Amino acid sequence: MKSYISFVLIIFVLFSCTTKGQDKSIAFGTETSLEQLISNSEEDKSINWINVNTDPDTWRIERELLICKGMPIGVMRSEKQYENFILKVEWRHMEAGGNSGVFVWSDAKPDENSRLPSGVEVQMLELDWVKLNTRDGKVPPIAYVHGELFGVGGVGTIPDNPRGTRSKSIENRALGKGEWNSYTVICVDGTIKLSVNGKFVNGISQSTKKKGYLCLESEGAEIHFRNFKLIELSAGITSKAQTVETLVNE
Repeated sequence: MKSYISFVLIIFVLFSCTTKGQDKSIAFGTETSLEQLISNSEEDKSINWINVNTDPDTWRIERELLICKGMPIGVMRSEKQYENFILKVEWRHMEAGGNSGVFVWSDAKPDENSRLPSGVEVQMLELDWVKLNTRDGKVPPIAYVHGELFGVGGVGTIPDNPRGTRSKSIENRALGKGEWNSYTVICVDGTIKLSVNGKFVNGISQSTKKKGYLCLESEGAEIHFRNFKLIELSAGITSKAQTVETLVNE
């Protein structure tokens, strides 16, 4: 009997040591529907986030801020899927060259190598990323740091302003380290339009995925988020192939 109890305790300890993730979901941001917003018939609901493949202390709430420490690389995902919506969010990087983003219409299943999921990424880069990633005198395009949009993990898109398969912003509007940036992201029927600090400057269309999870990205540097607000719009004609697989919320 003692041997059996010891065996059970060992299995429990091993499982506890190898399982990562916050003990409970994080409530951050609010959601409402367009109908509720117009009629003012219901209060906003909190958005719950589930850790996918980061550490328990990667994400934390401090007052009105969601703080991501940037390590390890990975994401947390929304508890539910979204199809057509308007998203407003403010973000600021705290380190030079910081990298992050929001994935929309994501499957929330990280790739084994990159540790990031499929979806359409709305890029959030700090301005010094270009300088810090200059190699052999070759400077990366400045478009990298002003709100690029692109499909990841096999998700196809048609860029409004092509830079290869990515879409670049037509005006450089992002602000640097320690300064708050404001994104408005309109996602409808496979089309995305992005406003950076008050002006629409980028977009994609014909995404091969049109319904999925939101994912917030941890990618090596501290980033803060605030005023995360989502307005759900009416559903469209979205096929099973255009919708990601439903995940179990744990």
